[in-house]
Amino acid sequence: MGHAPTDIVSDTISLQYNYSLGQVAGKFMDGLKEGKILATHCSKSGLTYLPPRDYCEQSFEPCDGWVEAGLAGVIEQSTIVVRGFDGKRPAPQAIAFVRLDGTDCAIPNYIDGVDLSDMREAMKRIEPGTRVRVVFNEERAGRITDFTFHLLGAEQG
Repeated sequence: MGHAPTDIVSDTISLQYNYSLGQVAGKFMDGLKEGKILATHCSKSGLTYLPPRDYCEQSFEPCDGWVEAGLAGVIEQSTIVVRGFDGKRPAPQAIAFVRLDGTDCAIPNYIDGVDLSDMREAMKRIEPGTRVRVVFNEERAGRITDFTFHLLGAEQG
């Protein structure tokens, strides 16, 4: 016969940690503080990486340059998150992977300013191929949350 547990212990665990960004991610985050989105470039393959990378996936050589990505781009994938995480934005939230102009990869972030009261209609507004623009927060801390995406033509909120 199996033994079923009769008691459940509930507890809350909070973890604080320090994460070493390294040289490439550190430069990217410093750029965000200045209102710039910096990407790495490989002169051998011609590819521009965002998020920035140390090494090129095609040439296997170190990325040897930095470029400033465009502040508009195209949605490659999108979703609406309906379950939130403690300490993060309350759900629902629109999120997309966006390939910014001048880059060859997509970077994820929130899409602000989309009416999420009708999920089907909202998904049509953020479908792949939709153009968006970057909107920086007035105060920036060098974190990915220093900017969000907005639909092109949408009023800044």
